[in-house]
Amino acid sequence: MNYKSSSDKELLEYLKEGSQGAFTEIYNRYWKQMLAIAYTFSKDKSLSQDIVQEIFAKLWARQTELNIEYLNTYLGSAVRFSVFKLIYKQKRRLEIESQNIADELSTLTEEQIDTRFIQEYINKVVEELPENCRMVFNYSRNYGLSTTEISMELGISKKTVEGYLTKGLKIIRLNLKNAMNMFLF
Repeated sequence: MNYKSSSDKELLEYLKEGSQGAFTEIYNRYWKQMLAIAYTFSKDKSLSQDIVQEIFAKLWARQTELNIEYLNTYLGSAVRFSVFKLIYKQKRRLEIESQNIADELSTLTEEQIDTRFIQEYINKVVEELPENCRMVFNYSRNYGLSTTEISMELGISKKTVEGYLTKGLKIIRLNLKNAMNMFLF
């Protein structure tokens, strides 16, 4: 069936029936627009891509439950809501961290403060990694899993795990280098 000539309403009906072709057409029709909206509000390309991917994953997962009248309005609202929800979470997390850090800083030495600052900075950079990269990095560094264990856990190849780790470490190193250069000047 040729879904390109179908209206949004028709695509939604086909989607409710489980049509992967209708889903693909919706994706092709709206992903650029959604990415642009996400980037407009977040100013972060990777974050914007993750948000759009998550919305499409939820659209597919909830295809039989959906009651959407205007697809473009629904998708645009979903993107804006996701970005604002994420910004709120980040802002709230920073507020909580600031309160906790202020209480703890009074008892720490200068070296401990520097160490904590670097660790917090690395954590922030890790949070901004693309989703798959962040997941692999956390499994490796926070849970101590090997590349074999991670590949089995996520159902991806060891080479893919190694690639995500390499990419994550490269991004972290680059961000640390830039931060240190800014700190020194």
